[in-house]
Amino acid sequence: MSRHLILILEGPLAAYGAEMVDARGPVRDWPGASLLTGLIANALGYRRTMGGEHAALQSRLDFAVRIDRRGTSLRDFQTAQLEKNDTGWTTRGSPEGREGGANTYNSPHIRERDYFADSSVTVALTLRDEETPPTLETIGAALETPARPLFLGRKPCLPSRSLFAGFVEASDSLAAIRAVPLGRDADSDPWIVLRDRPGLPRAFEPLHVTDERNWIAGVHAGERVFRRGRASHLVTMEQGRTI
Repeated sequence: MSRHLILILEGPLAAYGAEMVDARGPVRDWPGASLLTGLIANALGYRRTMGGEHAALQSRLDFAVRIDRRGTSLRDFQTAQLEKNDTGWTTRGSPEGREGGANTYNSPHIRERDYFADSSVTVALTLRDEETPPTLETIGAALETPARPLFLGRKPCLPSRSLFAGFVEASDSLAAIRAVPLGRDADSDPWIVLRDRPGLPRAFEPLHVTDERNWIAGVHAGERVFRRGRASHLVTMEQGRTI
């Protein structure tokens, strides 16, 4: 048995980024390792320059996700004419300036960003080398009183409730996520997503994703295999029926 931290991610908008090409920003309906790492690091007060600390934290994560309410997908078309002297808001409490030559600002900045509206996701997360700082207890305390504002993937995606929902003792992350009761507005048979492992039902489809970030180089790299299936698939398997 090991201790798992429970996160409930809810908000008017959420953007759990998927593989991005050009100016289109697609999203998944569940958060991967880099997003959870960034969320926790932000709560702890890590700076972006602390690549080693981010990488160490990411390498310790083991988690399972339950998509309690997928929400509604939407796409935002964004266009803005920016000037060199325009500044942007940051969670650091100070404005962010812009760089580049004069010709950089001759044309409008155009991009598309995807979101999920009114979604709810539960995460059961544990840490390898659980005695190594930061511990789960430290992370839980930081999520309750974060060093900076927290958001669900992108800065406009503010949570509508406290993210930290306590701890669960369980044999693994799958058992932990199943131990968390469904909320009142959750789907009756939600999707569950976790890293591929032996013993999962055949009905759990494989997902090949790039969810880890190289925090030193500042890019996502590599591919990992997750599996996704309905909670009812697990019940059917436990009842001795092949699926």
